[in-house]
Amino acid sequence: MAQDDKLKRKQQLLTECLRLQTQNVEQLRAAMLEAQQSANDNDDDTEEKLFNSYREEMQNKRDLFARQLDQALDDMALLHKVTALAESKDTSFGAVVETSAGQKLFISISLGQVKLNGDTFFALSPSAPLFKAMAGKKKGEPYEFRGQTASITDVY
Repeated sequence: MAQDDKLKRKQQLLTECLRLQTQNVEQLRAAMLEAQQSANDNDDDTEEKLFNSYREEMQNKRDLFARQLDQALDDMALLHKVTALAESKDTSFGAVVETSAGQKLFISISLGQVKLNGDTFFALSPSAPLFKAMAGKKKGEPYEFRGQTASITDVY
């Protein structure tokens, strides 16, 4: 594959990851607002507060979604730091890595499986154990993960 095609593919992959992460952010924001609304709807001033535990549960859910939303927004900011138009020389943040084990990885954030033009990539965080096993490796270099040896077949 020509270098221009690789960079175009990397840009498409980044665009798809941004789309997926935007979707995650929107879903978390909606869930947080829904939990807050449920808590507000059950906020009454009667002496007998039968719904206190329900309201507290909804507020706890809201807080959980708020923390997840903060993390998702941080991840979105990280994605925006990826330079898709620059070629990566080694397995580092922003690189697309292909391995002899048949893996296609996008070192960015932990998004899991990302489908693109019939190919399946895995968006992988730099804190993932697999990335740590191959960090800094260049095309042709071997790495070991969980007792298996493989090599980097391409990096861009």
